Amino acid sequence: MNQESRFQASDSLIVIDRPGRKRWIIVAAVVIVIALAIAFAMFRGGGDSAAPAGAAGTRAAGGGRGGQVPTVTVIVPGRTEVARTVTASGALAARRDQPVGVAGEGGVVRAVYVDAGSWVRQGQVLASIDRSVQSQTAAQLAASIQVARADAALAQNEFDRSAALVSRGFVSKADLDRKKAARDAANARVRVAQAQLGAAQAQIGRLDIRAPTSGLILARSIEVGQMVTGGAGGLFRLAKGGEMEMRAALSQQDLALVRSGMAASVKPIGTDRTFSGTIWQVSPVINPQSRQGEVRISIPYDSSIRPGGFAEARIAAGITTAPLLPQSAVLSDSKGNYVYVVNARNMVERRAIKLGDVGDRGIGISEGLNGQERIVESAGPFLNPGQKVAPRTVASTAK
Repeated sequence: MNQESRFQASDSLIVIDRPGRKRWIIVAAVVIVIALAIAFAMFRGGGDSAAPAGAAGTRAAGGGRGGQVPTVTVIVPGRTEVARTVTASGALAARRDQPVGVAGEGGVVRAVYVDAGSWVRQGQVLASIDRSVQSQTAAQLAASIQVARADAALAQNEFDRSAALVSRGFVSKADLDRKKAARDAANARVRVAQAQLGAAQAQIGRLDIRAPTSGLILARSIEVGQMVTGGAGGLFRLAKGGEMEMRAALSQQDLALVRSGMAASVKPIGTDRTFSGTIWQVSPVINPQSRQGEVRISIPYDSSIRPGGFAEARIAAGITTAPLLPQSAVLSDSKGNYVYVVNARNMVERRAIKLGDVGDRGIGISEGLNGQERIVESAGPFLNPGQKVAPRTVASTAK
């Protein structure tokens, strides 16, 4: 059966061309690939050009270590004339510490007249010991002198009478000689008795404990009722004239710099006072254990100076030449004092030093530097040994 297909005027006819659609898809894909290739090429080219610049910048900033090279201020201190000061520490003591004990045979203490801190004069009685027995002995000896004198007077009279009768023949020459000998013996017995009494009185006098010199009583170890003997130790300690001193311990090197007569300042620990003193003795030997020698510095008496205490001393030991640094350049830690030195390769080195005099102008360096090094002036705590820096030299402000 044949059927007819009829189209009305309002109907639309759509014709699909399938081969043309495929061509447009292919063209779009090619365009996208080309665009991606161009973008990749541009991105790769820009990255390659930026990489060398970044690497060069890193090398310039970090010196090959990946960090920025810091700029530091350095100084070349040279050598400056500075006052040479030797510092030391040691104990305070009496310049002449005199122990005072019993000179006689001793006994029971009857009275004590002074205490620690008292000023006494030479010969003053510090304490007395009971002397009742010795007083009786002295009285007995005094009586024996009277007896001896009576015997001597009788012997003298007998001799005088015999001498008058010799010329008349009533007494022989031999009898006169015997009378003379008896008289001389009696006179000798008088002198013996007197000497014995004097010895007894001297013994009584030694029962008074007296000050050998004028000065300050430092210690007292005697009480009323105490039994003391001649072999007992010092019952008092006396500082002659109240003179005090500091016994400073110095190293062998520092000991060679000082001599008697040099001025020194002494500051007792725990006070803010400083006393002027003078070296009066330098030890001629070195202690083999401590390798130190003793310097004795005399200082005037003051109530704040107490023997047995501790003090620090600064001894003016003349003028020397040494590098002078500002305080900001000197660092310190548990290993000691040090500075940072910039070497020829502009790298930081740690250098151990020994401090000398510290004054308003700066800190003198006694050991560790010759003055020609480049020293980091400040910012030392932010540096590390081996770190590369960019040094900028300026004049030292310590001069």
